[in-house]
Amino acid sequence: MERQGGFLITRIKQVGGRIFERILAQKNIDAFNGAQGRILYVLWHEDGIPISELSRETGLAMTTLTGMLDRMETSGLVRRDRGDTDRRKILIFLTESAKALKDDYDEVTKEIGDIYYKGFSEEEIRQFEAYLRRILANVEERI
Repeated sequence: MERQGGFLITRIKQVGGRIFERILAQKNIDAFNGAQGRILYVLWHEDGIPISELSRETGLAMTTLTGMLDRMETSGLVRRDRGDTDRRKILIFLTESAKALKDDYDEVTKEIGDIYYKGFSEEEIRQFEAYLRRILANVEERI
């Protein structure tokens, strides 16, 4: 049996990303794009984290993340701050305008979640996400 899990996950990410961008456009949300949404999502859950942790949580390479943070800082979504205890560590914080975007983001993610899980029971969703967490743990231990 040919296993297609990786291929299917990649396709879902590609198509889902296009749908996410389309929903943002339909709702006239132009303060952030889908890729920036991943960064905002992590910071909405834990604000003021080091860039290295943000890179790990988003799965973005440091070089990619640094460029995105530059653009997000210019757009007024995030700010960089050196911590009081370790001046070498740069922490990333949301601005008030980024915090105010959370409801818009939640609305878009609910809509795309409804698309993803159409026809699934709550138990199927719980099981599926448990499998995805296991796969993620398997690949993360190889990093």
